Amino acid sequence: MTTDSAPEPADAVRRLDDPDFPALTMSQAAALLGVQAAFLRSLDGSGVLQPHRSPGGHRRYSRHQLVLAARLRGLLDEGHTLASAEVILGLQDELADARADTARLRDTVDRLRAGQDDDTARDTPGG
Repeated sequence: MTTDSAPEPADAVRRLDDPDFPALTMSQAAALLGVQAAFLRSLDGSGVLQPHRSPGGHRRYSRHQLVLAARLRGLLDEGHTLASAEVILGLQDELADARADTARLRDTVDRLRAGQDDDTARDTPGG
């Protein structure tokens, strides 16, 4: 029997699959990233990364936030300022979105052309 505040076991496991679920403490996040907790605090303080807060006020990080922090760390290690790293990440994300849109549009055009070719073949004599 579960209490009202405890999630069902299947729900708890499902939440762990959610990249936005804040499952990790600051020390766990720092250990996974190979950084000091101060680095994560600095990202929070600058507003670049805003971790979730537990009812007690402790920072909790999601997998999505860890990916962002790792990408920022890589750019900072290359000598970029935090401000320029933010801009670079934004541009990289926009480019990835644009490439995904282009791929979807190409797939749509290819499907439409293939359907048009099928229709043309049926409409021609002997086709």
